[in-house]
Order: sequence, then C-alpha cells, then structure tokens
Amino acid sequence: MDSSLFQYALRMGDTTLILSQRLSQWCGHGPALEEDLALTNLSLDLLGQARLWLTLAGEVEGAGRDEDRLAYLRDAPEYRNYLLAERPNGHYGDTIARQFLFDVWHYFLLQGLASSADERVAAIAAKSLKEVTYHARRSADLVVRLGDGTELSHGRMQAALEEIWFYVGELFVDDDVVADLAGRGIAVSHEALWPAWHEHVAAVLQEATLRLPDAADARHPAYQGGPSGRHTEALGYVLAEMQHLQRTYPGASW
Repeated sequence: MDSSLFQYALRMGDTTLILSQRLSQWCGHGPALEEDLALTNLSLDLLGQARLWLTLAGEVEGAGRDEDRLAYLRDAPEYRNYLLAERPNGHYGDTIARQFLFDVWHYFLLQGLASSADERVAAIAAKSLKEVTYHARRSADLVVRLGDGTELSHGRMQAALEEIWFYVGELFVDDDVVADLAGRGIAVSHEALWPAWHEHVAAVLQEATLRLPDAADARHPAYQGGPSGRHTEALGYVLAEMQHLQRTYPGASW
C-alpha cells in the first residue's frame, strides 16, 4: 500500500466532507433565500469531491473499506481533516471568512494537483477545479460586499478574519506525507502555495477595506494537528450528528 497517498486522499476527503457538513447546517437558516440555496449547493459540491477522495483512499488501502465505511465508521482521532474545516459556523460572516480563505487555498492546490503523476489524483483535481473556481470567485465577492458594506458588517468581517486566520497556516505545512508525494510528482508542495494565496487574499481584503492579519499569526503550532488526528472538540459534535444513523443501525441500507 502507498501509505502517503492513502493518508493524503484521506486528508482531502475528510477536509471536504467535514466542511460540507458544516455548510449543510445552514440549510434553512441562511440570511436570505439565495444564500440558503447557494450554501447548500456549495455543500453538495464538496460532498461530491469528498466521495471521490475517499473512494480513492479505499482503493489505495485495499482493505475493503469504501467511501461510506471511511466516512461513517471512524472516530475523531482517525480523521485527517484540516482544523479549519471543523470550526463552528458562527454567524454568517464567520462562515464566509472561513470559506474564502479555504476556497483560495483549494483553488491553487487543485491547479497543481491537476498535473499529478497519478492519473486518479489528476482526474479528481481537474473535475473539482471547475467547481472550486466558482467557489473562490463567489466567496471573494461576498467578502468584498460585507467588508465594504455597513459599519456593522465591516466590523464583524474583520473580527471573523482575525479569529479564523490562526487556522490557515496548517494548510501550508509540508509534512512527511506531502513531502513524499511532492517528491514523486503526485502532489505539490503546500508551502509553495503560500505566496500566490497570500497575494490573492491580500488583494481581495484591500478591495473589501479589511486589514490583512499578520502572516506570523497563521503559523502558531497550537492551531495545527488535524492531519495527524489531533482535533478540537468541535469535530466530535459534527461526527455525532453525521454518523448517527450508521452508528445506531450498523449496516443499514435504503
């Protein structure tokens, strides 16, 4: 088994799955009908991407676990998602700030993965990139509208950015898994994504009249650990809801 590829596929699958679950919690609670529908569709896009990554993880592992078993029958320490994805939704501005920072990173990452030496990784990235291109454009537009809106919306967006900013540094860490795959041309260096990501984020925040947080604040090790299975308590609550049916009725099918 290619352990690095298995762990990376889990990492990508878990991150998109957990963020999808977070966004789905807005269904029926959006600030406007259009946004309610948009967030639900965004959640579905990420869920579809999670299925592709988790299916790949199951194939690479070769232990007979499919996407459903990987999603529903693992406990929190076995999840490999980035911590940013599991953060609570908070108010609408909190959700948009989290989504914007993730979307821009996701876009640049998938651009690189689309040229992966592994055809399966390249195919997943190419398919997902079409959706994520729209995600990044949409979330950037909302950041500008809220940041350069009313005094209240501006203040809330600034506070939301400063709070979630601590969790973005983990996205750019080249641990042993990333380093191994990047060395083989299967993945790309996450650290190398930072300059383009930071430049794009800075440009959007300038248009939104929002202050760009200090880059050093994004690198504190206390806000890292998701890919190693070290999570915040927030993940447990997400899994308790998401896995309820399969945990209560193991092997249940429609």
